[in-house]
This record gives sequence, structure tokens and C-alpha cells, in this order.
Amino acid sequence: MTTRAGFVALIGEPNAGKSTLTNRMVGAKVSIVTHKVQTTRTRIRGVAIEGESQIVFVDTPGLFRPRRRLDRAMVAAAWGGAADADVVVLLIEAHRGVTAGVQRILEGLADVGQGRKVVLAINKIDRVKAEALLALSADMNERFTFAETFMISAEKGHGVNDLRAWLAAEMPEGPWLYPEDQIADIPLYMIAAEITREKLTLRLHQELPYQLTVETENWEERGDGSARIDQMIYVARDGHKGIVLGKKGETIKAVSQAARAEIEEFLGRKVHLFLQVKVRPGWLDEAERYSEMGLDFKDGKG
Repeated sequence: MTTRAGFVALIGEPNAGKSTLTNRMVGAKVSIVTHKVQTTRTRIRGVAIEGESQIVFVDTPGLFRPRRRLDRAMVAAAWGGAADADVVVLLIEAHRGVTAGVQRILEGLADVGQGRKVVLAINKIDRVKAEALLALSADMNERFTFAETFMISAEKGHGVNDLRAWLAAEMPEGPWLYPEDQIADIPLYMIAAEITREKLTLRLHQELPYQLTVETENWEERGDGSARIDQMIYVARDGHKGIVLGKKGETIKAVSQAARAEIEEFLGRKVHLFLQVKVRPGWLDEAERYSEMGLDFKDGKG
């Protein structure tokens, strides 16, 4: 029996559907999914099994024009993930076509894509007609030499099995990299923090765009099989603290309940979740915060 194992990097613009596709491929929620751009900060890896192949998905931050240190570190992490992968999957949205951002990614792939197969996955195909899809596919394949093109809907699952089967066959021969029952290679405390950050992002919408981060400060296993999890929400300004807490603490209470329910579902056991908010004006320039998010602080320098 020949086993295969390798890395697949998913790249694309923010909101192209990379996190949704990772979760669909793996069959579990390992990467947070929101309707806000730039929610994925770290290279979260989901591990999928297809036949005798183990596919490790590197879910990179969306590629965009960086403005701040955090932005630059996220973009560096995305290209780093692509450069380290066996296969790169460029995900674009069918209804948006070849945007300026997609064109910039294609230019970047001219360097990173050397020596490895790059696949085009056109996502959200249910939003456009077949003729438009074919025209977009032809246009993209004129701009770059893709190994294959797949039409998919990450949300509904259309075409995802074909993409996964193709990727499985492309993985290098070799032993599996992770135990069979492992679905992600980031620690549980980081997954728990990501879940809470997702709930905050969904709840706060435009009020606090990326000025907060969540860290799990304590994880205590209890004798009854439950876990006590203490998390700190760092915000950049005093005014942000009030927004996170909400009127009479309503916002943080709702976030805590939603996050606890999802963490419990993920772990399959009872969780006691305690959230605190701390104002830390310079957290966007602290090396320690970057390493907590799996980013390289040095990559963020201008």
C-alpha cells in the first residue's frame, strides 16, 4: 500500500472562500468563517484524508494591499504558505472575475509558482451562468498556466470532491505527517481563541475592524471531564472596551455564550468559558502578540 502526504496552500483575495473550503475539505470547522475580510490571520492547517493520501491544507490570510504592520505580516504569511506547499490552489470568486487583486496575485505566482503545480478553483459558481464561467476560466488560463481548473461551490460542496481527489493523487509518496484522527495542527487553545474572535467579529460588524485579538490565557482540565478556559480580549483603545462589553455587558455575554457553545461542540464536552477585556494600546506593535497569532513580527516591518 503506497501512502502519500503533502501540503496544499489555498491562496486568494480576502473573502474568496478559503476558510469555507478548508472546513469543507477537512469535514470540521478548523478555520473561522465570517463575512468580513481579513479574518484569517494565521496559517491554520486542516488535515484531510482521501484514500491513502493525507492532504494538509494551509489556509493562508487573504492577499490584499497591506497598509499596517499586521497587514504586512499577514501577506508575508500567505506567500510563505504558498512557497512551502507541494500544490497551490488559487481561489477566485466567479461573480467578481479578474479583479485588480487577482491580477496582483497572478503576478506574485509568477515567482512563487515556479516548480510546483498551481490549480485554479473558481468558487461560488452558483452565482453566475455557465457561459460566464467558461469565459472566466478561459481568461484566467490565458493569464497563467494552471495545471487544472475546477468549478466549485465551497459552501454547498459542489465540485469539492473532485478537487480533493485530484489533490490526493498529486501528493508526494511518503508516510502520513499526522495521526489519522488529527484534523488540525494548531493547539486547541488557539482554536478556542479563534472561535471567540469569530463570534466577536460577527457581533461587532464594522464597529471594531481588526483592532482586537483574543488569547487563551489559561486552560484547566477538571475532574468531571469539563474544561475551564480563561481568555483575554485585547483592544487598542478605551472606547473599544465599552463596545466589546456592550450595554450592561450584553455584548460580551452573548459572545461568551455563542463561543462556549461552539467550543463545547468542537471538543465534545462541557466548557466553562470566562472572558475579560483589557486595553492594550500598542498590541498591534508587540512581537509577542504576533507570535501568539502564528505570524512573524519581522515580516510586518515596512
